[in-house]
Amino acid sequence: QVQLVESGGGLVQPGGSLRLSCAASGFTFSRYHMRWYRQAPGKERESVAFITTTGDTTYVDSVKGRFTISRDNAKSTVYLQMDSLKPEDTAVYYCKALGQSVWGQGTQVTVSS
Repeated sequence: QVQLVESGGGLVQPGGSLRLSCAASGFTFSRYHMRWYRQAPGKERESVAFITTTGDTTYVDSVKGRFTISRDNAKSTVYLQMDSLKPEDTAVYYCKALGQSVWGQGTQVTVSS
């Protein structure tokens, strides 16, 4: 069955960096566009980064220049490198394959001094 497992979250100070990973299984990863979402307390889930099967990327304006999405098809894994983190980046981060309905458990990112 389709499974997505996010990892790499944690507590970081403002200006710091984290690298999130999402390991996928149960489907042909290389054939799917992938997206990272986040959901902050009391807010709706939002898309923050998107990568196509060919490696083209798009970002929400609030993370442009700070976040980088990438993928390794050999490892069936999508990454989110997050630099210059801000307190407003605090959220649970999820990955999802476009066209699949399964969500992972998410990974908590907390940016605080």
